[in-house]
Amino acid sequence: MASAISLAINSAKVDMESISKHFSSTLACFFLFFSAVVLLNAGAPRPSGLVDVNSSLRSLGALCVSALYFSPTFSVTPSGGEKSPEHSRSYLGFDRNIYPGDASLPILRKSFTFTSYWLSPPPGEKLNTWKGKRELLVSRGFGFLILYRGRDSSELKNETDATGKGIKDAGAAAASAKEEGFAAGTIIFLDIEEGGRLPATYHVYLRAWLEELKRAGFVAGVYCSGIPVKEKATVTITTVEDIRSQASVNEIVIWAYNDACPPSPGCAFPENPPAPSASGVSHAAVWQFAQSPRRRKFTARCPARYAPDGNCYAPGDTAHKWFLDVNTAASPDPSGGAK
Repeated sequence: MASAISLAINSAKVDMESISKHFSSTLACFFLFFSAVVLLNAGAPRPSGLVDVNSSLRSLGALCVSALYFSPTFSVTPSGGEKSPEHSRSYLGFDRNIYPGDASLPILRKSFTFTSYWLSPPPGEKLNTWKGKRELLVSRGFGFLILYRGRDSSELKNETDATGKGIKDAGAAAASAKEEGFAAGTIIFLDIEEGGRLPATYHVYLRAWLEELKRAGFVAGVYCSGIPVKEKATVTITTVEDIRSQASVNEIVIWAYNDACPPSPGCAFPENPPAPSASGVSHAAVWQFAQSPRRRKFTARCPARYAPDGNCYAPGDTAHKWFLDVNTAASPDPSGGAK
């Protein structure tokens, strides 16, 4: 803390010295200009050798204005010119497998800007309870994280099978998205629950999914682990890194989950949420930092506590009706599904 304060003080000294230098030089320029004007108006004799005093005064005035314009202390932004970029911020959202019910939306909207939305039955479920809820959620002001359940690697027998299933799943996801009213260009995240390095057949499946979804007019994303898994004594890998080694950031959007503390703040709802990059995945568009139920081996050191039953609940859900996962994103509508 002491070193940080010292650094701040030294930085402030440097800034003040810089301001003093620019201010002094600019002020001196204007003083010289106005002195010359006063002498001219007072009828002082013009120095010999000067053809046009007025022209010289105009040049001196222009020089002073230029000094003021380009001074870092007194910067001026031209009308219609480039403006400094707005300070980026992050937004909170929730996700859960089961639709929480219409009555929950006013309460959840107080804490969250966006919500998950399944296009298929979630893992372990036979029905999709989110079906037909898009318009209501849009009317309540929610953005979206749109999901489709990915295959388990054990379901992919070989590369031919993986390709066929990738095409089939992407087609089903696109058809469901259109039926629900999501426009072309919407990002659909493939839900990948497995952590660590994926088998070769899964990369074939993922490539087929990505290409078929693109042909259907949608953008491919993946929900996957950003938690390092040790493969050897000196080798660790995350699912994000493994996927990225096969597909570039421009091809696929990353929604990373990492509920380990640190970097996760735990079951928390900060007014200024951390950026997705704080997950440890620099290019993540979304970071899921809390899960329900909590995974104790990852959350033992979390500063914000989960409920006694091990789940995470929104601040307004005092009755603990809707356990959920918590996310942060750089957009209030990460999938672009509210358009």
